[in-house]
Amino acid sequence: MRRLIGYTMFWIAVGMVLELFLANILVSILLILFFLLLGYNLFL
Repeated sequence: MRRLIGYTMFWIAVGMVLELFLANILVSILLILFFLLLGYNLFL
């Protein structure tokens, strides 16, 4: 379980770093929604 939490936190951090380089807030919101839906569907 600790490995899964660490893996998830690592990729959250990578996403935050990428977010720093995206200037357009609309693109950022659309990417966040897309990946949330994709992650939810892959989890099921």
